[in-house]
Amino acid sequence: MGVGEFTMPPAKPRPEDGVSRSLFFPDEAITQSHPRFKTLTRNIRHRRKEKVAINVPIYKDVNTPSPFVEDLSAFGDFVCLLLSQSIKMMVSVLHWLQVTFQACNLDEAKTLYDQLAGMCPIMLALSASSPIFRGYLSDIDTRWPVIAASVDDRTREERGLEPLKEDRYRIHKSRYDSIDSYISPLGKCYNDIELTLDEKLCKTLIDGGVDELLARHIAHLFIRDPVSLFSEKIDQDDENDTDHFENIQSTNWQTMRFKPPPPKSNIGWRVEFRPIEAQFTDFENAAFTVFIVLLTRVILSYKLNLIIPISKVDENMKTAFKRDAVLNDKFYFRKDVVTEATPPECAQQCGTAACNKALSNQYELMTLLVGDQVSDVVHDQDEFPGLIPLINVYLQSIEVDVDTRCTITQYLKLISLRASGSLETSARWIRNFVMSHELYKGDSVVPEGTVYDLLKRVAEISSGTTSDPRHLFTRVNRSTGRIPEALSSAEAFLEEKLRLAGTTPNSDSSLATSSNSSEL
Repeated sequence: MGVGEFTMPPAKPRPEDGVSRSLFFPDEAITQSHPRFKTLTRNIRHRRKEKVAINVPIYKDVNTPSPFVEDLSAFGDFVCLLLSQSIKMMVSVLHWLQVTFQACNLDEAKTLYDQLAGMCPIMLALSASSPIFRGYLSDIDTRWPVIAASVDDRTREERGLEPLKEDRYRIHKSRYDSIDSYISPLGKCYNDIELTLDEKLCKTLIDGGVDELLARHIAHLFIRDPVSLFSEKIDQDDENDTDHFENIQSTNWQTMRFKPPPPKSNIGWRVEFRPIEAQFTDFENAAFTVFIVLLTRVILSYKLNLIIPISKVDENMKTAFKRDAVLNDKFYFRKDVVTEATPPECAQQCGTAACNKALSNQYELMTLLVGDQVSDVVHDQDEFPGLIPLINVYLQSIEVDVDTRCTITQYLKLISLRASGSLETSARWIRNFVMSHELYKGDSVVPEGTVYDLLKRVAEISSGTTSDPRHLFTRVNRSTGRIPEALSSAEAFLEEKLRLAGTTPNSDSSLATSSNSSEL
């Protein structure tokens, strides 16, 4: 996308008067299902007072020009900030997988929000599937920094490029970024970055009975202006309708989203986990979803503590963007995850609790401690064993039928093999496909023919008509079309006995059918 004619029917960008003013992406290609999307695109640019600038680092292959600088002189004054060694973009076309959890009450929702925040960079790296942007191989593997830049409506003053004169705040992040504060009592001492907030609104919330941590969180969201507003919804009864709140809430696209229940509804307190990138197959998407769901059960059941300082979560996010972060980089994670309320069976699995330690001693750089296989971290009995072993302890403590456990085991196997590097992330698989394609010239440019073959192969993998063991293992079904040899021999023996007795075997009397034989 963004290269030549890539729409049907063909459409051309209009940098002089289009909604996005993009050099590469026509307005006709913006999602047509709702006017909100074009409105957002236009209003983000208007509020920013200039075009968005998306500069994606180029992957330097053997024949990539150095320095790499795109020649956009034909666009004249329509070109905004252009960095060398980067792919120029002006809109984003991306994909992701979001999981929403229902909490039993407010406190549980706040706990999940905080506990899962540190998992966001890790799951982003594990699910990485975005190595190509605007026809070039990039030096990142995820969508996150691209979409963060594409919806960054901050002015130059808010970005700290000019002194504050007309604007109220210096805002440190795009409205699409990682969270800025924890909201549970356990997370309070880990709020170690400056939190810009609307002080007046914060006081109003506290005076109205909202606890300070949650009040600060909401007051921080409301430093943003609306970027989409419908005239018929301007005048609202805020006691019975939350459209005004949701207008701001839903356009703060952070890694986690805390979702209060709507009025006059049986919907409860919810938490949304937002960083995961979409995968090729339903199986992979289900695996990531089930993994994070089971992790919430482990956290709540065993009273675990995964919280690290917000500043370290931010560092982990930057690490997660990198090419092959799963293989080459480490992430900050807690040394000990148990608390005083953790049950003994889980505490024994995890090691000794980190009681009364200084914050700086509670975490360290680790490889992805998700599965049983860890490449360069030596574990002893007092160290954290990884998340999947804890999930298995939990599964052993509850009643799970054989079919469900078989399915879950395969999901966890995928996550474990991706974390260990035994299976390639989608981003690494895509990168390898391009770099080994006959049309690719080693110059970071992805030819159109390569794109066609890539999409064709991905579609085949998605539909199950083909597979690649480097990316996804062959899954085991509890039922199989092949009847085991021993069972076939038994049937043949029975048929021979019946023949000798002069009896014709009935088709209904066979010992087994393909639907109930098992390879497990």
